[in-house]
Amino acid sequence: MLKDTTINKEEVKKFSALAEEWWDESGKFKPLHDINPVRIKFIKEHIIKHFKINALNEQSLGSFKLLDIGCGGGLLSVPMARLGACVTGIDPSEENIKIAKQYVKENELKVNFKCSSIQGLIKNKHEKFDIILNMEVVEHVNNVDNFLSESSKLLKKNGIMFISTINKTIKSLIQAKFLAEYVLKLLPIGTHEWKKFIKPEELIYIMNKNQLELLDITGMSYDIINKNWYLSDAVDINYIICFRKIQ
Repeated sequence: MLKDTTINKEEVKKFSALAEEWWDESGKFKPLHDINPVRIKFIKEHIIKHFKINALNEQSLGSFKLLDIGCGGGLLSVPMARLGACVTGIDPSEENIKIAKQYVKENELKVNFKCSSIQGLIKNKHEKFDIILNMEVVEHVNNVDNFLSESSKLLKKNGIMFISTINKTIKSLIQAKFLAEYVLKLLPIGTHEWKKFIKPEELIYIMNKNQLELLDITGMSYDIINKNWYLSDAVDINYIICFRKIQ
């Protein structure tokens, strides 16, 4: 695989060690399984609105090429494929890709999973995509600016990119780091580094430099009593954001 300076080898090693648990809804990736419905809701609604497609069609994303960056075991790639999109999922972990390929084979789904970096796709002159997902990835890379700059090169003009991540606030330090990892045990200890969290305005600035304009941003909040995620106006911890490429 082509060397990518944005890849954090320690992060890859950490997630590779957990690869067997990707599809265990009660395992280490339970938080991603739990948050998936609200992520999919936001993504699907904005794709339908932006591209003006028929929302009544069960496979409404059928004509779109989608790239899932840092796809892990395929938790988002799979539902996007089930909605009809032509999905490519890339991840720097061979273990993650092995699990992802095994899952789609067993479930007779078609997803093009590759152990690759963004730079690998660019070097191989891969065709550009209508939709790019960067979900819970930017807080795990070495250089967010370079990572997003490279990602944007793979997006078509008028294409849209989704990013979900964690805001860099005192509240996120307390709740997304210490409470989630040490108290509630929702995540393995060491999953996140607060210094890698990023404020929305910083993300918007980086994307604007790469000719992507903000379409929408919303918070993703956790109801600790009912134990479910929901979209909200609060972006001070988890948020999801959508951009359109203007050039």
